[in-house]
Amino acid sequence: MAMQGSEKSSRRGRRSTTMDGMPLNDMPWWRWRAQVRSALHMLSDPVFQRERWLAGDEGFGDVTDAVYRLVEDTWLDNWSAEKYIGTIFRDSGEAALVDLAVLRVLRIMHQVGPDAPVSAYLEHHGWPEAVLAAREAHVRLALNDGDEPEAPPRPLEVLERLTQVR
Repeated sequence: MAMQGSEKSSRRGRRSTTMDGMPLNDMPWWRWRAQVRSALHMLSDPVFQRERWLAGDEGFGDVTDAVYRLVEDTWLDNWSAEKYIGTIFRDSGEAALVDLAVLRVLRIMHQVGPDAPVSAYLEHHGWPEAVLAAREAHVRLALNDGDEPEAPPRPLEVLERLTQVR
């Protein structure tokens, strides 16, 4: 049986250590990357959105929470992800995909409003394009970090534990 690490030897990212079995990213601002990745993961998964967000599962927040994690510390609603190459994002490919996802999601948020119900986002005519853009960014970042992009999004408490300062 081949070891998992050898199966992923072509990935660009490297893991530094683990915390409670969860990988820590090797990027300097890995906590911000973890927040962005969490948001993109949730925004990219329509099954998750129906089963968790529409159902009101509080452990995963909602669309507004995801958008907040995407742009809160990074200010990606004000400038390009290119600004963070080498700190949050590995390369211009990651940055371009994140920029596209941010623009598509924010356009819808501005049209339906941040306090709109989840259904208003999911029923918006532009939502499938926003989901696709988030999916492309999520997959690229996950693969570059050596993670499985098809794994379900983690609850917010797991993200909180992962990004705690110790």
